[in-house]
Amino acid sequence: MAGRKGLYANINAKKKRIKAGSGERMRKPGTKGAPKKSDFKNARKSAKKV
Repeated sequence: MAGRKGLYANINAKKKRIKAGSGERMRKPGTKGAPKKSDFKNARKSAKKV
């Protein structure tokens, strides 16, 4: 996964764009394209320790 951003990096980047006034909205849980519980579970496995 060299050079790729993770799930949380993508979420934080989108929140930053929304705050800046991009007009985007976060997807509601369960809608098409929204991350599933399993996506968060997999992201937790590869999270870097701080």
